[in-house]
Amino acid sequence: MTGRRSQIESLSNPLIKRMRLLREKRHRRAEELFLAEGLRIATEAREAGILPQWLFLGPDGDTHPLAAALAADTLKAGGEVIDTTGAILSKLSGKDNPQTVVGIYAEPETSLADLDRSASSIWLVAERLRDPGNLGTMLRTGDAVGAGGLILLDESTDPYAVEAVRASMGAIFTQKLVQTRWEEFLPWLRGGPGQLVATWLGDDTQDYQAVRYAAPTFILTGNESQGMPAEYAAAADVRVKMPMMGKADSLNAAIATAVMAYEVLNQRRS
Repeated sequence: MTGRRSQIESLSNPLIKRMRLLREKRHRRAEELFLAEGLRIATEAREAGILPQWLFLGPDGDTHPLAAALAADTLKAGGEVIDTTGAILSKLSGKDNPQTVVGIYAEPETSLADLDRSASSIWLVAERLRDPGNLGTMLRTGDAVGAGGLILLDESTDPYAVEAVRASMGAIFTQKLVQTRWEEFLPWLRGGPGQLVATWLGDDTQDYQAVRYAAPTFILTGNESQGMPAEYAAAADVRVKMPMMGKADSLNAAIATAVMAYEVLNQRRS
């Protein structure tokens, strides 16, 4: 199956109008597509074996060897490569100074049943995560520590929003991502091996470096402003906190997750 190459220079083109709507969550869900901008992110996807259905290239966009390879592979996979203008790329990405590559990808459908918990000794779990930048950073952290993926609980922000995809720096393509609810997650977790570790500021918490973590470790982080519900923390196998030596009473959710993930990784290494 071979794709096709075309050229679009008009902002009123129907495909451009359709792809612009992917900046809105309801249209992403309806189309089951999302947008990723930048050669680095698109190359991460390509190396993970994931190619866009549509690849938009700005002027001289494929003069870079990586862009040329991306275009060639997209065509081989049956996708469409579209040579276009900087103005159109700006409309697609929502940025005044867009990068020269925008890809449109199929949104994967991954459930808890699809996860192989033995694939990694570290898994990240976030409850009601609101900020797309935090979500992208957690994915990036997961990639860095070799985590199996990120499990989003309850009403979290859309992981396929442009801002979240951008913040992930390509980890949206390398990490398993599941959106589910606590009522489904906990029975699934208890159906197999896995230690649930909650970052929690209650009375029965331990210093995060005083605990020996069992594999696989599921690191649970709560909502940025409210933390996690008390019943979620109570259901965890262990509750931990990090020392706060200054006047701040907590860390940013993504940073706290990264500190925890590296502590678990360092224990595995030693």
